[in-house]
Amino acid sequence: MKTLEERLGQIEIEISKEDFRKNKGTGNEVGYYVFDYSPSDELRVREHINYLKEKNNFNITGYELAIYDLYDLMLDYIEEEGLLSACIQMEEEDGLEHLIVSIVDLLQVDQEQNFFTHYIEENTPEHAVVFITGVGKIFPFVRSHDILNKLHQVFDRVPVVLFYPGKYDGQTLVLFSEFKDDHYYRAFPLVR
Repeated sequence: MKTLEERLGQIEIEISKEDFRKNKGTGNEVGYYVFDYSPSDELRVREHINYLKEKNNFNITGYELAIYDLYDLMLDYIEEEGLLSACIQMEEEDGLEHLIVSIVDLLQVDQEQNFFTHYIEENTPEHAVVFITGVGKIFPFVRSHDILNKLHQVFDRVPVVLFYPGKYDGQTLVLFSEFKDDHYYRAFPLVR
């Protein structure tokens, strides 16, 4: 089994391949990938993503890294809508479960065209590789399989890599190696 450092080193190699960026698999599948890792390695993975972003030069690589942290996107949206203090008050008065339901409704997570799918569609350059991060930070408000399933239905022009603090066996996502998500069959492991 490869070490985390070996697997991190493979990311740039994989996303630089022309076949990867064509965004179609051998069976004409859309290019969705998962890079899973131990939750204890979260900070190291973030560092490596930042390193790749800083190193990325479209004129040399032919692609731009578009990195979307789900938690930061959610928090920015709540702040832009002027709802942060209301959310804090709601959690204090009504509890976390009520807040989760309210935020899911606000972001329209259950809808095919939700806040995240719309944001990613609107803000992703033509020649990009999308990195989705913040999966652990946004739990339990949003589940990664919900994002992938909805995004897969509306977004297929560039490859998408989900950075996942847990385990992915090609069929099942297990967040923090503890919480089993619904099955997700459409993504490939980015590196093994």
